[in-house]
Amino acid sequence: MASVLWKPLRMTAAENLDQLGVLSIPGVLTAPQCADIERELAPLVSDSAGTRQLLQERWCKALATQLREHPSLKQLLASTPRAVQCTYFEKDRLRTWLVSLHQDLSIPVAQRVEALGWQGWSLKQGQWFVQAPPTVLASLVAVRLHLDPCGPEDGPLRVLCGTHLHGVIDAELAPGWRQRAAEQTCVAHVGDVVCMRPLLLHASSKATGTSRRRVLHFVFGPASLPNGLRWPDLADSACPN
Repeated sequence: MASVLWKPLRMTAAENLDQLGVLSIPGVLTAPQCADIERELAPLVSDSAGTRQLLQERWCKALATQLREHPSLKQLLASTPRAVQCTYFEKDRLRTWLVSLHQDLSIPVAQRVEALGWQGWSLKQGQWFVQAPPTVLASLVAVRLHLDPCGPEDGPLRVLCGTHLHGVIDAELAPGWRQRAAEQTCVAHVGDVVCMRPLLLHASSKATGTSRRRVLHFVFGPASLPNGLRWPDLADSACPN
């Protein structure tokens, strides 16, 4: 199905996110604010196309709080008060990759705990990750902050709207959903945010243009986890007043 842009529905922002699984919010940060973030990032990511460990940085925790308290995001994140992960992605024509259609099924946790419904344990950059039960995954919100303009040639995020409402989808069946759901291409300007439910089927193409596409991908979750699991010690523990 050809890529389409959703027209605004007569729903609140939170209702749009819940129903479509994706919501673009323009101008959350200014260009100077994004430039400040770039300076903080520079010594951390100069030789890498990405990193998962940014929440250990004080400035990143402060940024998570700033996003959580932003008037356009506060209500969207009311039930997910903790920033539990921040991943940096950088894509350009020379440093690019193709991401096939998938759901984000793994979350970071403090330690391995054997519990019913938690599976697929892995250790990445010294951090435990596990595939959480669908009820936990459905409660999460990803907040993608764009530090650069992201057009159709910059490998933008592409999503199949509404697919998050169908729980965990067999990876072999994911391509078939292109015939059943409208695809949205998430272009953005500097300082724009794209909010997404991690269970939403999403993908991205290789960058073919000459621009950089740098994104800070925050994941916000509930204050605590069930079954004796805990968020990583680096997770942002502050909750909104």
